[in-house]
Amino acid sequence: MLPKRLFKGQAGGPTHIPHRQMPKLSNTGNVSQDIVKRYFQYLRLERSYSANTLDAYSKDLQKLFNFYADNGIDFRSVTLNELDLFAGSLRDNGISPRSLARILSGIRSFYRFLVLEKEIVQDPTELLESPKIGRHLPEVLSVDEIDQILGAIDMSKMEGIRDHCIIEVLYSCGLRISELTSLLISNLFLDEGFIRIHGKGNKGRLVPISARAAKELRTWLDVRKHIDIQHGYEDHVFVSRTKGKALSRISLFVFIRRYAEKAGIEKEISPHTFRHSFATHLLQGGANLRAVQDMLGHESLGTTEVYLQLDTSHLREQVLIYHPRSEANKAKKSAKE
Repeated sequence: MLPKRLFKGQAGGPTHIPHRQMPKLSNTGNVSQDIVKRYFQYLRLERSYSANTLDAYSKDLQKLFNFYADNGIDFRSVTLNELDLFAGSLRDNGISPRSLARILSGIRSFYRFLVLEKEIVQDPTELLESPKIGRHLPEVLSVDEIDQILGAIDMSKMEGIRDHCIIEVLYSCGLRISELTSLLISNLFLDEGFIRIHGKGNKGRLVPISARAAKELRTWLDVRKHIDIQHGYEDHVFVSRTKGKALSRISLFVFIRRYAEKAGIEKEISPHTFRHSFATHLLQGGANLRAVQDMLGHESLGTTEVYLQLDTSHLREQVLIYHPRSEANKAKKSAKE
């Protein structure tokens, strides 16, 4: 049994994960199904991980269990050297440094849980090193490029009105794709200029919404009334016209890339690109870093700071224009004289 302190919420509350959220591993080797089940309960209930995160952890853990089974390794007595061999096998199979770092992070989480549950005494992953990776700078769209994408949408169609609204909300509020697909009508406070978001770890936050995005939402909600909504999706803001269910993440990826291609945007973009653009444009405009952190729902300020590195060309331009030693600034002063 998990210690009671691991559970959040009311005492005596549910200690199981709904079937649709419980990952299934095809081969757990000599790791009992009970341990695996309790581990994912821990991630779901204590760590508040989403179903998508649980699925990613299960796939990474499956790689480890397959390695144990192929090499006759007992998970309780695995050595650091054997874990290094596992990491090396992933590199040999073409796993990128960034993906490898994520996989090893999940394995550390599993072994920390085993120590916590007293299944093992010593954590073999304590000295397991992850590959060093440079910080990835995400792609960012200019305001003109965002307007070009919006202009490529056919507003005479119901889907067009919905998709136009989606892109405006993504950009105006800086939402994650999962936050947008799970956005509820009951969490819209458009007259007050806010929407309530449940982000990573089911942590709630209030996000300001622009007047333009609020107007687009009102327009879409009027159109949405003509869709036959399936039971269980009555409160979802963005639904499929044909299925009456919440839009999937995949469908958002597909139509956003289609609109970008139609607009002649050659950058590799995704729904998350609008979140990156939201943060970058706010900081360029002089917004406080901590305010942006709160709006994005980042736990760490360091995660938000990556956006400070994005627009060095903008910073260079400001220096060239305004620094007293700059030739451009001297020319500007001469022109005034």
